[in-house]
Amino acid sequence: MSTVSTVNGGISFWYADQGTPTPREPLPGDATADICIVGGGYTGLWTAYYLKKAVPFLNITVLEAKFCGYGASGRNGGWLYNGIAGRDRYAKLHGHEAAVRLQQAMNDTVDEVVRVAAEENIDADIHQGGVLEVAYTPAQLARLKDFHSVEIAFGEKDRVLRGARETGERINVTGAVGSTWTPHGARLHPVKLVKGLAATVEALGVTIHESTPVTEIKPKHAHTPYGTVRAPYILRCTEGFTANLKGQRRTWLPMNSSMIATEPLPRSVWDTIGWDGRETLGDMAHAYIYAQRTADDRIALGGRGVPYRYGSGTDNDGRTQPATIETLRDILVRLFPTTGAARIDHAWSGVLGVPRDWCATVTLDRSTGLGWAGGYVGSGVATTNLAARTLRDLIQQDSGQSGPTELTALPWVNHRVRRWEPEPFRWLGVHGMYAAYRTADRRELTSPRPGTDPIARAADRLSGRH
Repeated sequence: MSTVSTVNGGISFWYADQGTPTPREPLPGDATADICIVGGGYTGLWTAYYLKKAVPFLNITVLEAKFCGYGASGRNGGWLYNGIAGRDRYAKLHGHEAAVRLQQAMNDTVDEVVRVAAEENIDADIHQGGVLEVAYTPAQLARLKDFHSVEIAFGEKDRVLRGARETGERINVTGAVGSTWTPHGARLHPVKLVKGLAATVEALGVTIHESTPVTEIKPKHAHTPYGTVRAPYILRCTEGFTANLKGQRRTWLPMNSSMIATEPLPRSVWDTIGWDGRETLGDMAHAYIYAQRTADDRIALGGRGVPYRYGSGTDNDGRTQPATIETLRDILVRLFPTTGAARIDHAWSGVLGVPRDWCATVTLDRSTGLGWAGGYVGSGVATTNLAARTLRDLIQQDSGQSGPTELTALPWVNHRVRRWEPEPFRWLGVHGMYAAYRTADRRELTSPRPGTDPIARAADRLSGRH
């Protein structure tokens, strides 16, 4: 397999496929709005969409530092699925039934995104093949069975557990000993979705200013180098780039994830792999992978490279480390040996937002008009949509246009979490945690024992993930 001609960075493969857009005009000076949304990714654009649909006369302004979809929305793995960060913790805090309602809302969200994309004529290569998560060690199989049972307990009655033979009939992952499949998932092209969504909200009358970094958010004020937008509601929708805002350095950790995309694979290779259902594919490793079969028959596969940059730094236009490319390539060939001669066309990276307790949240402070949503921990393609509809309902409730709704009663609403530790402690902690997970994965690959490696258990406890 060759990486000599691999494009590294350039935002992402999805932008190489679609072309990098020409940014819209920046903010021309001081302005006013009814609602100012900071961040032109999925969260910000979905929020603008649902607010404008609900109240067409609203004056909504979106401010984006680069261009819409520059961050995680244009770099992710294209997994539209029903996972949500923090559900187990919400069950402990608010009770099992509250978490079940949150999970059901996420299940429904997958269909909601598909519905809106069709209604608004957004062609994002969406294919509802569900999500297949595989195990290929005894320890992974034990975790997979536990995971499957827990998902059923949270209301996923249509989830299916498969053995080695049935798994291989769906996707021939080398060494797979079992899998779990849910229908609540779809593959999509991230950039096609974000570009279509931006065009849709603009057509509805939403104002989008790109090349306009917001430097500080205060009640009723969003400050930029070009002027200040004043609005009763200022919504922070910046996910992994939140640390760039004044006073937010330790709010959410910008965790790094990296991806590779192969060249289009020939029919002979697909005959050995299968994957005719085009499910999104994950595994049960501690440093897990995520993958999809693209519309043009590539494999796009992602995982953790260098997990965190000192001082909550972010990448340079998606460029990733050569060692990370090699690691992801090795994983690809281990899972699918017949891809060994395939060219890696593109590699890239991006950041996702991680709260200290690993719980996604939606908040509106009614005393200040400040709101935010995020901390999706890599599960944002669908969660952003649910967050946006929840922000809509919270604003309508606060402004007296409606009362409480099912969404405003979900347990992730107005959840508060402590800040991350200062440096160098968070850098040491994150790198130590993922070193432990990688060590545990290596040990489990050669161990016949079904139990999770104790190193991973210790890392889970120390990180606050469980």
